[in-house]
Amino acid sequence: MTVTDTGSPNKNAAEPVSWNFKLLAQNDLGGFGGMGEGIAVQIAKDGRRIAWIAHESGPKNFTGVDVTDPRNPKVVVQTELPATHMRSNSLDLSGDILSVAYQTQKVGQQPAGLELFDVSVPENPRSISFFDCSGPTSRGVHQLWFCDGEFVHMASGAPDFKPSHPNDDQFYRCIDVRNPSKPVEVGRWWMPGTSATDNVAPPPRHPMDKGYRAHNTNVYPQRPDRLYLCYIDGGMFVMDIKDKANPKVISHWTNSPPYTGFMHTAVPLFDRGLMLVTDESTENNASDWPKLVWVLDARDESNLVPISTCPMPPVDAYKDRGGRFGAHNIHENTPVPTAWQSDQIVFGTFFNGGLRAFDISNAYQPKEIAAFVPAAPKGSSVGAIQLNDVYVDERGIVYTVDRFSGGLYTLEMDF
Repeated sequence: MTVTDTGSPNKNAAEPVSWNFKLLAQNDLGGFGGMGEGIAVQIAKDGRRIAWIAHESGPKNFTGVDVTDPRNPKVVVQTELPATHMRSNSLDLSGDILSVAYQTQKVGQQPAGLELFDVSVPENPRSISFFDCSGPTSRGVHQLWFCDGEFVHMASGAPDFKPSHPNDDQFYRCIDVRNPSKPVEVGRWWMPGTSATDNVAPPPRHPMDKGYRAHNTNVYPQRPDRLYLCYIDGGMFVMDIKDKANPKVISHWTNSPPYTGFMHTAVPLFDRGLMLVTDESTENNASDWPKLVWVLDARDESNLVPISTCPMPPVDAYKDRGGRFGAHNIHENTPVPTAWQSDQIVFGTFFNGGLRAFDISNAYQPKEIAAFVPAAPKGSSVGAIQLNDVYVDERGIVYTVDRFSGGLYTLEMDF
């Protein structure tokens, strides 16, 4: 597997690139355009299409944008975080219930946990309940997944969990929200050795040491008994969650070492027997390069085999441009009516490498088919775009967001 030039028409990475994507609009969300990695789309009762977007950090909590006309997105509501030491990096939606993850800067701070909102009236989100995850060794919830209206799967700390290393403070938790006013934990799992109570040795630390802790916690209706769990420096796990109180490991795959850890997202492509797995770049100037989107042969879920990576432009073209360069998140085929589904096309965000699309119809030779790298948005602290997340709705409209100031970009595919 090699990292090669993609052959994009614009070879000058310092200039904007728009190749097979058409920019429809940009909205800096009232000057609060630093966005996290949570995008969900709702069809409101009056027919409007509302995009709910998490903020990367305070003072804002989440923003609702009317994207009925993707050429003219309009902010309809923007909420405040209750404390300056918080972030709501992740959110998800099921029907008219919005779930929001709260993480604090330091352990022991409050509030930290999961909040559910009724967004049936988008202009007036109403809190339904708060599930407290704060504690002396907890920063709360970093990521969550909520698609079926029944369970929130999340990467979280807990008041009764003491990690064996402070970087390992978040693990998998399953929360029953069938009664949304009274969320209840029904299951949890952590990588062996990461709890101070384990009777096995802690895992060896990676040189960059981002932690052995849960990140994405994806569950799909095609296999509701499976959890596709990324564990940052611990790689990724396919988990049997038929008995939610007792998750069990089916298989484990990691690329690190020799790579530099921080596995982020796993998306199964069931009909093709494939799995997409992304790393996350977390260091400026590509000092943790390479960070890639991997394609795995998953026909035998107990024996995952890497067969290719999505091609990337030369690192030298982007590493000095400002901020991070490398993979982050991909469109996750979220199992809701308002999400586009594909097992042939992959959309991914690459920070200052922008948004890119890949054709994986030949899984052994993925090809780049589109790229969008906008100019540095006004107010960017790193002087470059840092595209952080991507979501594609069932109309084929592409939503992508900037980590620091650019807000929301809406695009059409030209392929």
